[in-house]
Amino acid sequence: MHNPLISVVLPVYDRHHQLTDCLDSLLAQSLPDVEIILVVDRSPESPERVAAAYELRDPRVRMLRLNAAVGIGRSRNAGAAHATGEYLLFLDSDHLLDPEALTAMAERLAGTGPVDVLLFGHSREHGGKVWPGGSAQLLAGVGAGVFGPLDHPELLGAPPLVWDRLIRRTGAPEFPDGRYEEIPVVHRAMLAASRIAVLDRDCVRIRRRHTVHPAGSPGSSHFDLFDQYRSSFELLDARQELAPLRPYLFTRMVRHLLFVLELAGCVPRAERPQFFHRATEYYRAFLPEGYRRPDGREGVKFSLLASGAYPAFEVAKLGQIARTAVAGRR
Repeated sequence: MHNPLISVVLPVYDRHHQLTDCLDSLLAQSLPDVEIILVVDRSPESPERVAAAYELRDPRVRMLRLNAAVGIGRSRNAGAAHATGEYLLFLDSDHLLDPEALTAMAERLAGTGPVDVLLFGHSREHGGKVWPGGSAQLLAGVGAGVFGPLDHPELLGAPPLVWDRLIRRTGAPEFPDGRYEEIPVVHRAMLAASRIAVLDRDCVRIRRRHTVHPAGSPGSSHFDLFDQYRSSFELLDARQELAPLRPYLFTRMVRHLLFVLELAGCVPRAERPQFFHRATEYYRAFLPEGYRRPDGREGVKFSLLASGAYPAFEVAKLGQIARTAVAGRR
């Protein structure tokens, strides 16, 4: 029996009533060489009837039922374990696949031959506006060749999103429990890869303003972010030849910690001092030798975090909010 080229794994959650649009974008793909695995758990936000209806509509769709509410990470693991495709694509219900995205991936793979990771672009939509994803400039500068992680270390500094890449199924890591579960998976796949390629095209559109992680495993919290990055640094430190990548991973970690701190409503107010001081501990623990902070306002934030100056950080944040508000009234 022929195995498909791509297995799409989609945990079926519909918290924001965007699931059917995502499924429609999948069924609209013309590539026949694909299987779509819809993972349904026992969460009240996981509508089995919707998944079952789409399974009946298209032979490429298979529904996988789980007997407990397990969260996104374990749902993805279950879907991957049942996948038969050569490559895995992990999506969420607030994603839309651009028309012919899977065909473009297949054509790129035909040109590169087998790879461990195929990176591609994404866009973001919110409030009627669309703008490029956070990796657009990095991907545009890579070129058409096949490469390893040391050839383009800057890619380790990209946002660690599991849904803007294909991962070869035979080397795909398992997702851990907790929130931000994709971070060590993305980093493990990139660090273990010997052949990486880029498809310089937007393939996925995400329909929310910020990339938060709302549906981790039961009992998860935003403090899981620290454990996930610790796992990534442990992977890096286990291979001395990859030491040149450390500054890029460190910069990505600090940017991510600052982003979570600054995103309104992300970390509860009462927990913000604790989160900040934990972030300071991680800054000091994983600081690369000879590291140079970014310039400008971002560098000031790095400096405040390094020194553990939480009151000054909050004052700086309030000042930035005020400047933004004034600029918006001009």
